[in-house]
Amino acid sequence: MDILLVRPGMGPIIEDYNIDDGRMEPLALAVLAGLTPPQHKVQLLDDRMEDVSGQETADLVAISADTFTARRAYQIADMFRARGVPVCLGGVHISLLPDEAEAHADALLIGDAEQVWEALLDDLENGRLQPRYQGKFSTPQCGTFPVRSLLANRGYLPISQIQYSRGCPFNCAHCSVSRVFGHAHNFRPVEEVVEEIKRFNLKFLLFVDDNINANADRDKELFRALIPLKISWCSQASIDMIEDSELMDLMRRSGCIGQLIGFESMDEDSLRWMNKRPNLKGFAHYKNVVEVMRKYGFQTWASFIVGGDQDTPETVRRTVDFAIQSKFTLAFFHLFSPYPGTAIFDQFEREGRLLFGGKWWLHPDYKYNVAAFTPKNMTPEELSEVVVEANRRFYSMNSIGQRLLDRQTNLKSFISAAFYLRFNWILRTTSV
Repeated sequence: MDILLVRPGMGPIIEDYNIDDGRMEPLALAVLAGLTPPQHKVQLLDDRMEDVSGQETADLVAISADTFTARRAYQIADMFRARGVPVCLGGVHISLLPDEAEAHADALLIGDAEQVWEALLDDLENGRLQPRYQGKFSTPQCGTFPVRSLLANRGYLPISQIQYSRGCPFNCAHCSVSRVFGHAHNFRPVEEVVEEIKRFNLKFLLFVDDNINANADRDKELFRALIPLKISWCSQASIDMIEDSELMDLMRRSGCIGQLIGFESMDEDSLRWMNKRPNLKGFAHYKNVVEVMRKYGFQTWASFIVGGDQDTPETVRRTVDFAIQSKFTLAFFHLFSPYPGTAIFDQFEREGRLLFGGKWWLHPDYKYNVAAFTPKNMTPEELSEVVVEANRRFYSMNSIGQRLLDRQTNLKSFISAAFYLRFNWILRTTSV
Protein backbone atom coordinates (compact mmCIF):
# COMPACT_ATOMS: atom_id res chain seq x y z
CA MET A 1 0.00 0.00 0.00
CA ASP A 2 0.96 3.64 -0.46
CA ILE A 3 0.79 5.36 2.92
CA LEU A 4 0.86 9.16 3.21
CA LEU A 5 1.85 10.56 6.60
CA VAL A 6 0.70 14.14 7.16
CA ARG A 7 1.87 16.70 9.69
CA PRO A 8 -0.79 19.46 9.74
CA GLY A 9 0.09 23.10 10.29
CA MET A 10 -1.77 25.73 12.31
CA GLY A 11 -2.77 28.14 9.56
CA PRO A 12 -2.39 31.94 9.81
CA ILE A 13 -1.27 33.47 13.09
CA ILE A 14 -1.89 37.00 14.40
CA GLU A 15 -0.04 39.59 12.36
CA ASP A 16 3.47 38.30 11.64
CA TYR A 17 3.82 36.10 14.72
CA ASN A 18 4.07 32.70 13.07
CA ILE A 19 5.27 29.94 15.34
CA ASP A 20 5.34 27.52 12.41
CA ASP A 21 8.43 29.36 11.17
CA GLY A 22 10.41 27.40 13.78
CA ARG A 23 9.93 24.05 12.10
CA MET A 24 11.10 21.04 14.11
CA GLU A 25 11.22 17.57 12.62
CA PRO A 26 7.94 15.62 12.94
CA LEU A 27 9.70 12.75 14.72
CA ALA A 28 6.46 10.93 15.56
CA LEU A 29 5.73 10.39 11.87
CA ALA A 30 9.25 9.13 11.20
CA VAL A 31 8.76 6.68 14.09
CA LEU A 32 5.45 5.58 12.57
CA ALA A 33 7.23 4.96 9.28
CA GLY A 34 9.75 2.83 11.16
CA LEU A 35 6.91 0.72 12.56
CA THR A 36 5.53 0.14 9.04
CA PRO A 37 6.26 -3.27 7.43
CA PRO A 38 8.68 -2.96 4.49
CA GLN A 39 6.18 -4.03 1.81
CA HIS A 40 4.43 -0.67 2.15
CA LYS A 41 5.60 2.59 0.59
CA VAL A 42 5.63 5.55 2.97
CA GLN A 43 5.74 9.26 2.11
CA LEU A 44 5.65 12.38 4.30
CA LEU A 45 3.71 15.57 3.64
CA ASP A 46 4.33 18.52 5.98
CA ASP A 47 1.52 21.07 5.80
CA ARG A 48 3.75 23.72 7.38
CA MET A 49 6.06 23.65 4.37
CA GLU A 50 4.11 22.16 1.46
CA ASP A 51 0.71 22.62 -0.12
CA VAL A 52 -1.76 19.90 0.83
CA SER A 53 -4.41 19.71 -1.88
CA GLY A 54 -6.17 16.52 -0.88
CA GLN A 55 -5.55 15.22 -4.40
CA GLU A 56 -2.39 13.30 -3.47
CA THR A 57 -2.42 9.59 -4.28
CA ALA A 58 -2.53 7.20 -1.33
CA ASP A 59 -4.17 4.02 -0.07
CA LEU A 60 -4.13 5.41 3.46
CA VAL A 61 -3.60 8.89 4.88
CA ALA A 62 -2.41 9.00 8.50
CA ILE A 63 -2.54 12.41 10.24
CA SER A 64 -1.04 13.22 13.65
CA ALA A 65 -2.83 16.06 15.46
CA ASP A 66 -2.25 18.07 18.59
CA THR A 67 -4.80 20.54 19.93
CA PHE A 68 -3.45 23.55 18.01
CA THR A 69 -3.50 21.65 14.70
CA ALA A 70 -6.76 19.73 15.22
CA ARG A 71 -8.94 21.99 13.07
CA ARG A 72 -6.51 21.89 10.16
CA ALA A 73 -6.08 18.11 10.63
CA TYR A 74 -9.83 17.63 10.31
CA GLN A 75 -9.91 19.81 7.17
CA ILE A 76 -7.20 17.72 5.52
CA ALA A 77 -8.88 14.49 6.58
CA ASP A 78 -12.21 15.60 5.13
CA MET A 79 -10.59 16.47 1.78
CA PHE A 80 -9.15 12.98 1.38
CA ARG A 81 -12.26 11.19 2.63
CA ALA A 82 -14.37 13.11 0.10
CA ARG A 83 -12.36 11.27 -2.57
CA GLY A 84 -12.82 7.92 -0.87
CA VAL A 85 -9.28 7.72 0.56
CA PRO A 86 -9.25 6.09 4.02
CA VAL A 87 -7.96 8.35 6.80
CA CYS A 88 -6.47 7.46 10.16
CA LEU A 89 -6.19 10.15 12.84
CA GLY A 90 -3.82 9.88 15.79
CA GLY A 91 -1.82 12.04 18.17
CA VAL A 92 -2.34 13.52 21.61
CA HIS A 93 -5.49 15.47 20.75
CA ILE A 94 -7.16 12.42 19.23
CA SER A 95 -6.39 10.42 22.37
CA LEU A 96 -7.97 13.17 24.48
CA LEU A 97 -11.11 13.64 22.36
CA PRO A 98 -11.82 10.55 20.24
CA ASP A 99 -15.57 11.24 20.13
CA GLU A 100 -14.88 14.61 18.51
CA ALA A 101 -12.41 13.17 16.00
CA GLU A 102 -14.42 10.16 14.82
CA ALA A 103 -16.55 12.25 12.42
CA HIS A 104 -13.41 13.02 10.41
CA ALA A 105 -11.75 9.61 10.17
CA ASP A 106 -12.23 6.04 9.07
CA ALA A 107 -10.04 4.88 11.95
CA LEU A 108 -8.69 6.47 15.12
CA LEU A 109 -5.39 5.48 16.67
CA ILE A 110 -5.73 6.19 20.39
CA GLY A 111 -2.72 6.00 22.68
CA ASP A 112 0.63 4.59 21.57
CA ALA A 113 0.94 3.36 18.00
CA GLU A 114 3.58 0.70 18.65
CA GLN A 115 1.15 -2.06 19.61
CA VAL A 116 -1.57 -1.50 17.01
CA TRP A 117 -0.19 0.18 13.85
CA GLU A 118 0.69 -3.04 12.03
CA ALA A 119 -2.69 -4.55 12.91
CA LEU A 120 -4.43 -1.44 11.54
CA LEU A 121 -2.58 -1.78 8.23
CA ASP A 122 -3.37 -5.49 8.03
CA ASP A 123 -7.06 -4.83 8.69
CA LEU A 124 -7.18 -2.18 5.97
CA GLU A 125 -5.57 -4.50 3.42
CA ASN A 126 -8.09 -7.20 4.25
CA GLY A 127 -11.19 -4.99 4.26
CA ARG A 128 -11.89 -5.10 7.98
CA LEU A 129 -10.69 -1.69 9.16
CA GLN A 130 -12.00 -0.95 12.65
CA PRO A 131 -13.19 2.51 13.77
CA ARG A 132 -10.84 2.62 16.77
CA TYR A 133 -7.50 1.09 17.72
CA GLN A 134 -6.50 1.44 21.36
CA GLY A 135 -2.74 1.34 21.84
CA LYS A 136 -1.30 0.46 25.22
CA PHE A 137 1.14 2.79 26.92
CA SER A 138 4.35 0.80 26.80
CA THR A 139 7.99 0.90 25.67
CA PRO A 140 8.50 3.59 23.01
CA GLN A 141 9.44 2.38 19.51
CA CYS A 142 9.64 -1.34 20.43
CA GLY A 143 13.07 -2.02 18.97
CA THR A 144 12.50 -0.02 15.78
CA PHE A 145 14.13 3.15 14.49
CA PRO A 146 12.65 6.21 12.78
CA VAL A 147 12.89 6.44 9.00
CA ARG A 148 15.09 9.52 9.04
CA SER A 149 15.37 9.68 5.25
CA LEU A 150 11.82 11.10 5.31
CA LEU A 151 13.16 14.10 7.28
CA ALA A 152 16.27 14.81 5.23
CA ASN A 153 16.70 17.95 3.10
CA ARG A 154 13.30 19.41 3.98
CA GLY A 155 14.41 22.62 5.67
CA TYR A 156 13.88 21.61 9.29
CA LEU A 157 15.85 23.27 12.06
CA PRO A 158 19.39 21.83 12.34
CA ILE A 159 18.80 19.63 15.37
CA SER A 160 17.87 15.93 15.29
CA GLN A 161 15.04 14.76 17.51
CA ILE A 162 15.25 11.51 19.45
CA GLN A 163 13.32 9.99 22.35
CA TYR A 164 14.41 8.06 25.41
CA SER A 165 11.24 8.13 27.50
CA ARG A 166 7.57 8.91 27.10
CA GLY A 167 5.22 10.35 29.72
CA CYS A 168 5.76 12.18 33.01
CA PRO A 169 5.06 11.16 36.63
CA PHE A 170 3.85 14.63 37.67
CA ASN A 171 0.25 15.82 37.50
CA CYS A 172 0.34 19.51 36.59
CA ALA A 173 -3.18 20.93 36.31
CA HIS A 174 -2.50 22.73 33.00
CA CYS A 175 -0.74 19.87 31.18
CA SER A 176 -2.43 17.25 29.01
CA VAL A 177 0.54 14.84 29.11
CA SER A 178 -0.41 13.34 32.46
CA ARG A 179 -4.01 12.85 31.30
CA VAL A 180 -2.91 11.00 28.15
CA PHE A 181 -0.25 8.82 29.77
CA GLY A 182 -1.78 8.44 33.23
CA HIS A 183 1.22 9.80 35.20
CA ALA A 184 3.29 6.87 33.90
CA HIS A 185 6.79 7.11 32.49
CA ASN A 186 8.17 4.45 30.13
CA PHE A 187 11.72 4.12 28.81
CA ARG A 188 13.49 2.69 25.79
CA PRO A 189 16.47 0.42 26.46
CA VAL A 190 19.59 2.56 26.63
CA GLU A 191 21.40 0.38 24.11
CA GLU A 192 18.72 1.12 21.51
CA VAL A 193 19.13 4.87 22.00
CA VAL A 194 22.89 4.52 21.60
CA GLU A 195 22.46 2.38 18.49
CA GLU A 196 20.13 4.94 16.91
CA ILE A 197 22.64 7.71 17.50
CA LYS A 198 25.44 5.65 15.98
CA ARG A 199 23.41 4.29 13.07
CA PHE A 200 22.35 7.74 11.85
CA ASN A 201 25.55 9.54 12.92
CA LEU A 202 23.58 12.03 15.00
CA LYS A 203 25.68 14.81 16.53
CA PHE A 204 23.32 17.56 17.74
CA LEU A 205 20.21 16.16 19.39
CA LEU A 206 17.02 17.21 21.09
CA PHE A 207 15.59 14.52 23.37
CA VAL A 208 11.83 15.05 23.04
CA ASP A 209 11.10 13.52 26.45
CA ASP A 210 8.54 15.46 28.46
CA ASN A 211 10.82 15.28 31.51
CA ILE A 212 14.17 13.61 30.92
CA ASN A 213 15.29 13.74 34.55
CA ALA A 214 12.19 12.31 36.25
CA ASN A 215 13.94 9.00 37.05
CA ALA A 216 17.49 9.71 38.20
CA ASP A 217 18.73 6.10 38.16
CA ARG A 218 17.61 5.49 34.57
CA ASP A 219 18.86 8.90 33.49
CA LYS A 220 22.32 8.26 34.89
CA GLU A 221 22.48 4.99 32.96
CA LEU A 222 21.68 6.86 29.75
CA PHE A 223 24.12 9.70 30.39
CA ARG A 224 26.99 7.31 31.14
CA ALA A 225 26.32 5.57 27.82
CA LEU A 226 26.32 8.88 25.94
CA ILE A 227 29.73 10.02 27.19
CA PRO A 228 31.82 8.09 24.60
CA LEU A 229 29.63 9.30 21.70
CA LYS A 230 30.92 12.90 21.83
CA ILE A 231 27.54 14.42 21.01
CA SER A 232 25.81 17.66 21.98
CA TRP A 233 22.26 17.41 23.25
CA CYS A 234 19.43 19.16 25.10
CA SER A 235 15.98 18.26 26.39
CA GLN A 236 13.21 19.24 28.81
CA ALA A 237 13.74 18.86 32.54
CA SER A 238 12.27 19.92 35.87
CA ILE A 239 14.20 22.12 38.27
CA ASP A 240 14.64 19.40 40.92
CA MET A 241 17.51 18.00 38.84
CA ILE A 242 19.89 20.50 40.48
CA GLU A 243 19.57 18.64 43.80
CA ASP A 244 21.52 15.65 42.43
CA SER A 245 25.13 16.66 41.80
CA GLU A 246 26.03 13.27 40.28
CA LEU A 247 23.19 13.61 37.79
CA MET A 248 24.28 17.12 36.87
CA ASP A 249 27.90 16.07 36.38
CA LEU A 250 26.91 13.11 34.20
CA MET A 251 24.72 15.40 32.10
CA ARG A 252 27.66 17.70 31.56
CA ARG A 253 30.06 14.88 30.68
CA SER A 254 27.52 13.30 28.29
CA GLY A 255 27.38 16.43 26.11
CA CYS A 256 24.37 18.27 27.49
CA ILE A 257 24.55 21.94 26.53
CA GLY A 258 21.33 23.00 28.23
CA GLN A 259 17.77 22.22 29.24
CA LEU A 260 14.30 23.60 28.66
CA ILE A 261 12.93 24.26 32.14
CA GLY A 262 9.31 25.02 32.89
CA PHE A 263 9.59 27.86 35.41
CA GLU A 264 5.98 28.69 34.41
CA SER A 265 5.49 31.50 36.95
CA MET A 266 7.33 33.51 39.60
CA ASP A 267 4.23 33.57 41.81
CA GLU A 268 3.81 30.74 44.35
CA ASP A 269 0.01 30.97 44.32
CA SER A 270 0.07 30.58 40.56
CA LEU A 271 2.34 27.54 40.82
CA ARG A 272 -0.04 25.97 43.35
CA TRP A 273 -2.92 26.67 40.98
CA MET A 274 -1.01 24.77 38.27
CA ASN A 275 0.00 22.04 40.76
CA LYS A 276 3.60 22.58 39.66
CA ARG A 277 5.05 20.79 42.70
CA PRO A 278 8.79 20.76 41.86
CA ASN A 279 8.77 24.58 41.65
CA LEU A 280 7.15 25.36 45.00
CA LYS A 281 10.25 26.54 46.82
CA GLY A 282 10.04 30.27 46.30
CA PHE A 283 11.72 32.83 44.07
CA ALA A 284 15.07 32.43 45.90
CA HIS A 285 15.12 28.84 44.67
CA TYR A 286 14.71 30.05 41.09
CA LYS A 287 17.82 32.17 41.52
CA ASN A 288 19.62 29.10 42.87
CA VAL A 289 18.54 27.07 39.85
CA VAL A 290 19.98 29.72 37.54
CA GLU A 291 23.31 29.74 39.39
CA VAL A 292 23.63 25.94 39.48
CA MET A 293 22.88 25.70 35.75
CA ARG A 294 25.52 28.36 35.13
CA LYS A 295 28.03 26.51 37.38
CA TYR A 296 27.78 23.44 35.16
CA GLY A 297 27.93 25.54 31.99
CA PHE A 298 24.40 24.67 30.91
CA GLN A 299 22.35 27.05 28.83
CA THR A 300 18.83 27.54 30.17
CA TRP A 301 15.78 27.75 27.92
CA ALA A 302 13.08 29.04 30.23
CA SER A 303 9.37 28.48 29.70
CA PHE A 304 6.77 30.75 31.31
CA ILE A 305 2.98 30.58 31.16
CA VAL A 306 1.20 33.94 31.02
CA GLY A 307 -2.46 34.38 31.88
CA GLY A 308 -2.94 32.54 35.14
CA ASP A 309 -5.47 33.82 37.62
CA GLN A 310 -2.74 35.64 39.54
CA ASP A 311 -1.14 37.37 36.53
CA THR A 312 -1.29 41.09 35.76
CA PRO A 313 0.59 43.15 33.14
CA GLU A 314 3.04 44.15 35.88
CA THR A 315 3.80 40.54 36.94
CA VAL A 316 4.53 39.71 33.29
CA ARG A 317 6.91 42.67 32.99
CA ARG A 318 8.75 41.50 36.12
CA THR A 319 9.01 38.02 34.67
CA VAL A 320 10.64 39.36 31.52
CA ASP A 321 13.03 41.40 33.69
CA PHE A 322 13.99 38.20 35.53
CA ALA A 323 14.54 36.31 32.27
CA ILE A 324 16.82 38.99 30.83
CA GLN A 325 18.76 39.49 34.07
CA SER A 326 19.25 35.71 34.32
CA LYS A 327 20.78 35.75 30.81
CA PHE A 328 18.61 32.84 29.71
CA THR A 329 19.65 31.55 26.31
CA LEU A 330 16.04 31.39 25.21
CA ALA A 331 12.78 32.19 26.96
CA PHE A 332 9.24 31.41 25.87
CA PHE A 333 6.31 33.40 27.19
CA HIS A 334 3.35 31.21 26.33
CA LEU A 335 -0.18 32.52 26.47
CA PHE A 336 -2.01 30.16 28.80
CA SER A 337 -3.97 27.59 26.83
CA PRO A 338 -6.75 25.65 28.58
CA TYR A 339 -6.16 22.23 27.03
CA PRO A 340 -9.11 19.83 26.91
CA GLY A 341 -8.87 17.08 29.48
CA THR A 342 -6.97 19.14 32.03
CA ALA A 343 -8.15 20.27 35.48
CA ILE A 344 -7.91 23.95 34.55
CA PHE A 345 -9.96 23.46 31.39
CA ASP A 346 -12.64 21.86 33.55
CA GLN A 347 -12.44 24.81 35.98
CA PHE A 348 -12.82 27.40 33.22
CA GLU A 349 -15.72 25.45 31.73
CA ARG A 350 -17.53 25.40 35.09
CA GLU A 351 -16.94 29.12 35.54
CA GLY A 352 -18.11 30.00 32.03
CA ARG A 353 -14.75 31.56 31.13
CA LEU A 354 -13.98 29.66 27.92
CA LEU A 355 -14.25 31.71 24.73
CA PHE A 356 -14.92 30.70 21.11
CA GLY A 357 -17.75 28.42 22.19
CA GLY A 358 -15.58 26.37 24.53
CA LYS A 359 -13.88 24.30 21.84
CA TRP A 360 -11.56 27.14 20.89
CA TRP A 361 -9.32 24.87 18.81
CA LEU A 362 -12.16 24.32 16.32
CA HIS A 363 -13.34 27.91 15.99
CA PRO A 364 -12.47 29.58 12.64
CA ASP A 365 -11.68 32.88 14.36
CA TYR A 366 -9.23 31.41 16.84
CA LYS A 367 -5.54 31.99 16.13
CA TYR A 368 -2.40 31.18 18.04
CA ASN A 369 -1.51 33.76 20.70
CA VAL A 370 -5.13 34.90 21.02
CA ALA A 371 -6.64 34.31 24.47
CA ALA A 372 -9.15 31.44 24.47
CA PHE A 373 -10.55 32.33 27.88
CA THR A 374 -11.41 35.32 30.04
CA PRO A 375 -8.54 36.03 32.45
CA LYS A 376 -9.15 37.47 35.90
CA ASN A 377 -6.97 40.57 35.84
CA MET A 378 -6.96 41.61 32.17
CA THR A 379 -9.23 41.53 29.18
CA PRO A 380 -8.53 38.74 26.67
CA GLU A 381 -7.20 41.35 24.24
CA GLU A 382 -4.85 42.81 26.86
CA LEU A 383 -3.54 39.34 27.69
CA SER A 384 -2.75 38.63 24.03
CA GLU A 385 -0.95 41.96 23.71
CA VAL A 386 1.05 41.38 26.91
CA VAL A 387 2.29 38.00 25.66
CA VAL A 388 3.36 39.34 22.27
CA GLU A 389 5.13 42.26 23.93
CA ALA A 390 6.93 39.96 26.38
CA ASN A 391 8.39 37.90 23.53
CA ARG A 392 9.29 41.00 21.53
CA ARG A 393 11.08 42.56 24.48
CA PHE A 394 13.04 39.42 25.32
CA TYR A 395 14.18 39.04 21.69
CA SER A 396 14.99 42.71 21.16
CA MET A 397 18.50 43.46 19.87
CA ASN A 398 19.41 45.02 23.22
CA SER A 399 18.33 41.91 25.13
CA ILE A 400 20.07 39.52 22.72
CA GLY A 401 23.34 41.43 23.07
CA GLN A 402 23.07 41.65 26.86
CA ARG A 403 22.34 37.95 27.33
CA LEU A 404 25.03 36.82 24.91
CA LEU A 405 27.76 38.15 27.23
CA ASP A 406 27.72 35.21 29.62
CA ARG A 407 31.00 33.32 29.33
CA GLN A 408 29.78 30.46 31.53
CA THR A 409 26.92 29.56 29.18
CA ASN A 410 26.15 31.44 25.97
CA LEU A 411 29.79 32.24 25.18
CA LYS A 412 31.17 29.05 26.69
CA SER A 413 32.09 27.49 23.34
CA PHE A 414 31.66 27.95 19.62
CA ILE A 415 28.75 25.46 19.63
CA SER A 416 27.00 27.29 22.48
CA ALA A 417 27.44 30.70 20.85
CA ALA A 418 26.32 29.42 17.44
CA PHE A 419 23.21 27.84 18.96
CA TYR A 420 22.47 31.02 20.89
CA LEU A 421 22.73 33.31 17.88
CA ARG A 422 20.91 31.02 15.46
CA PHE A 423 17.88 30.40 17.63
CA ASN A 424 17.65 33.91 19.07
CA TRP A 425 17.56 35.23 15.52
CA ILE A 426 14.86 32.74 14.50
CA LEU A 427 12.73 33.65 17.51
CA ARG A 428 13.33 37.35 17.01
CA THR A 429 12.05 37.15 13.43
CA THR A 430 8.91 35.32 14.58
CA SER A 431 8.12 37.73 17.42
CA VAL A 432 8.81 41.24 16.08
